[in-house]
Amino acid sequence: MPYLLSLHLLAALIWVGGMFFAYLALRPAAASALEAPQRLRLWEAVFARFFPWVWLCVLTLLASGLWMTYGWYGGMRAPPYVHAMFGLGLLMMALFAHLYFAPYRRMRQALAEGDFAQGGRRLGQIRMIVGINLLLGLVVTVIAAAGPLLS
Repeated sequence: MPYLLSLHLLAALIWVGGMFFAYLALRPAAASALEAPQRLRLWEAVFARFFPWVWLCVLTLLASGLWMTYGWYGGMRAPPYVHAMFGLGLLMMALFAHLYFAPYRRMRQALAEGDFAQGGRRLGQIRMIVGINLLLGLVVTVIAAAGPLLS
């Protein structure tokens, strides 16, 4: 079980840490250093490299979380903080899937057509979803750290 928990934590760290870096470091730097077309192309390249990692993290978190919930905690008898993490994690996964299959796909399509205004609108949608997911990820992190102490 320690290896499974370590894998679970590593996947969460990669996903939430990547969002933190992108939202609070890369986004402001790109906005101040690049014009809109270059900034959009940068984000397109960043997402193309980061999103496969997020998919891997999502699959890892889902599989390891279910395994630990049912194998370690006995399923529905798990402590409330485990249920909270699971529910918020599912919400984060749903938000990411929406981001990937809707605004991200539309942003790539707009950029392929040279429509930077539309690409910028889609990037704004992505930014909003990433911001929500980052906050949820930070909340889940606090629950993971404090939950066992409060149970």
